Amino acid sequence: MRKIAVMGDQDSIYGFAALGMEPFPVTNPQEGAKKLRELAESDYAIIYVTEALGAQIEKEIDSYRSSELPAIILIPGVSGNTGRGMDAVRKSVIKAVGSDIVFNNN
Repeated sequence: MRKIAVMGDQDSIYGFAALGMEPFPVTNPQEGAKKLRELAESDYAIIYVTEALGAQIEKEIDSYRSSELPAIILIPGVSGNTGRGMDAVRKSVIKAVGSDIVFNNN
């Protein structure tokens, strides 16, 4: 059975365990890149990464963009939303359907 992981600073990810996800707190980009590789090569279908950590390990995340699994999804952390997660979703949709997403704020 495939699993779901969440990576980032302890304060941002500790609550995800209550949702059945496995939290992996990391404290620096080197540790984050190493952990991402470990998780991607094991049974994790989805790996959530805080936007702050994602910005630091962007090159490592990009190496998995063309892979079917795992899905790596950026999420806001306790420091707030930087917009990187929405940007990543937008790029994925453009790649999948060949068109940009039109946002309607009304």
